[in-house]
Formats: sequence, C-alpha cells, structure tokens
Amino acid sequence: MKFNYSQICRELLRDLSQRQKEIILRRFALSAQAPSEGGVKGETLESIGKSYGITRERVRQIEKEGFLNLEPKIEQYQKIFQYFNKYLEAKGGLKKEDILLNDLASPNHRSQIYFLLTLGPNFERFGEAEDFYSLWTINQNSLVLAKKVIDSFSNKLREVHQPLPLKSFNPPFSLTLPALTSYLEISKKIQQSPGKLFGLRDWPEINPRGIKDKAYLVFKKEKRPLHFSEVAKLLNGSLVQTVHNELIRDPRFILVGRGIYALGEWGYSPGQVKEVIFAILKEERRPLTKEEILEKVLKQRLVKENTILLNLSNKKYFERDVQGKYKINPVREA
Repeated sequence: MKFNYSQICRELLRDLSQRQKEIILRRFALSAQAPSEGGVKGETLESIGKSYGITRERVRQIEKEGFLNLEPKIEQYQKIFQYFNKYLEAKGGLKKEDILLNDLASPNHRSQIYFLLTLGPNFERFGEAEDFYSLWTINQNSLVLAKKVIDSFSNKLREVHQPLPLKSFNPPFSLTLPALTSYLEISKKIQQSPGKLFGLRDWPEINPRGIKDKAYLVFKKEKRPLHFSEVAKLLNGSLVQTVHNELIRDPRFILVGRGIYALGEWGYSPGQVKEVIFAILKEERRPLTKEEILEKVLKQRLVKENTILLNLSNKKYFERDVQGKYKINPVREA
C-alpha cells in the first residue's frame, strides 16, 4: 500500500501554531531530505530552546501542546495506522527500528514514518539498551516473549558452540518464521553472519576482528591444513608476511609443517616434532615401534618420515628397549 507521507505530515501540521509546527518539524527532522540510515536524528529540546531563547522544558511543553492539537485529526488517518499495525502483527508484534523504517518507506521518508508511529495510538517505542536495539511494538507481551526466545537461542548456541541456521532452532513457543526473525534481530547478543548463520556476537564467525579472525574463518571453510601464503591468497591478497605473523602469535593455529598451519580444535597439538613424539609416548604409557610412532606423528605433522626418525634418535628424549621399541628417556619422564 502506498501513501504520500510527506503530504500527510504537512496536512497534519497545517493548523498548528507557527511555533508548534516549527518545533515538531525540527524535533522529528521532517524537513530533512535524507535522514541518517537506521533512524531519525531530530534536534534536541536543548538546541531548539537555545535558538528560541527559551528553556528545554518550555520546548517540551510546546511540543506536547502541538500533539494534543493533532489528536482530533488522527481519526482521518486510520488506514495508515492500520497498515503499520498489520505490518507489525505479521512480524510477531515488534520490529527493529531501522528495519521497520526501511520496510515501510523509502529512505527519504523515514522521518515521516517515525513521526506517524509516534502519533499513532497503538505503537510504543523502546530505545536502544545494553542488549537490545531500538524497536517498535504494538504489544509489550511480544517483547517479553522475544526476550525468552533470545535467551533460549543463546543457551543453545553456547551448548553447541557453533553458528546455526535459523531452521535448526526450535523456539520454546510456536512462532512464525517472520516473528522469530524479528525477535532475533533486536538482540545484540545474537547476530547473523554473512553466511546467514546465527551466532553470538563475540564469535569470530559472526564478527571477525582483523586478519587472525578472517584467517580462522578461511580454515573453517577449507577444513584442511593450509600454507600461510595460501591463506593470504584466500584473504584476497592480504600481505603474506602479515598473515604469517598473525598465525604464529595466535594459539588457535598450530604449525604442522614447513609454513603449514592447522586449527588446534581439529586435534592438532602445539610443539616441535620431538614434543609431539614425547606427548604420544606419554599418552600411550608403553613403548612403541618405529612404525607406530611414524603413523601417529604423521597424523599431527606434515613432515617427512626422516624428520621424525631424526627427532626420535635424540637420546636426550628417547631410548630404545631390548625389543627395539621406543620409550621416553627416564630422565625426561621424571
């Protein structure tokens, strides 16, 4: 449904006193051609008061008087308010403010939509808070419900510790997909990745910070060990040395070969080849044959067999028993 929002606002304000009209125009940025994206930035009571040489409280009183004078006209515009109401009903009773303003009108008319919602009798705005973005609702119960859904989904994400598609979440209440989407959109705890998965806002998969997080996402996507130069290439030409430096410093990445890294969460352990051998023997708690050690180390490191055998011959760390099997040097084990 299309409305001429600019004309409607002009008609509403037409019979107000000049000062009431000017204050409301300035407070709601109704004269702005292109309000800032994501909201409406009208003037403050204080700045308007200074321009008129009156107190901010007096500006508030004049604004309130103007709204009282507009009340008799509201009945004439029920179709608009019904349209807004129907939109919010379809979204579960609430919607994040910037999305609502974009959905209901073109960017040049966000201010008019904001003003009409403020004027409408059934709409309530909740400003931005620590855990929630600014939103509009037609029913406070929907906000209570949204908070429960957000908490439930947050708990599930912490449990699985990985981003999830929306379809994998079974909310504690029966909800339509548009309603569930609206509820999650208002949350600052849960955010959507470029890949359309939902996760917690501090996860690198959701909000990558710098080269190291972007590199982490490359490994997650490729699901295999990578040379640092290949990582740089997959990062659309990032400086090779910068990528290498980030990988060296971040404990999430394990050096498994010459310039080749893997994720520690894949089961790779840090350390040089001799330290990997040491950890394997310590975990097995028994001597192992050369073949057994080679097999196990090659699962942890992308190196030549001779490199493993050279480290295994280090008598400060390892020794052979009478059966030709290898064990930790008792001095090191102590």
